[in-house]
Amino acid sequence: MPTLPAPIWQLLAVVIAVMSIFLFCMMGIDKLRARRGRWRISERALFVFALLFGAVGGTAGMFVFHHKTRHWYFRLGFPLLAAAQLALCVFLALRR
Repeated sequence: MPTLPAPIWQLLAVVIAVMSIFLFCMMGIDKLRARRGRWRISERALFVFALLFGAVGGTAGMFVFHHKTRHWYFRLGFPLLAAAQLALCVFLALRR
């Protein structure tokens, strides 16, 4: 079986960081578009990127941009997904 160049938790941490930056930017763009009355990024797309390990950035973007904070499913969903994703990363790191 081939070995990975880095422990899996480090690869997961990089994925979480990249996807979080991407979703953070998406939240900012969607907020800007909402203010200008323009085409918006769908809530489904935001949740898909949160599920793809971007929930930390989505949670940060939600509070930095004050965006989607009225929707209970964002207020609960993003932080819970972020906690689960970070817990998985910590679990993998401690599993050695």
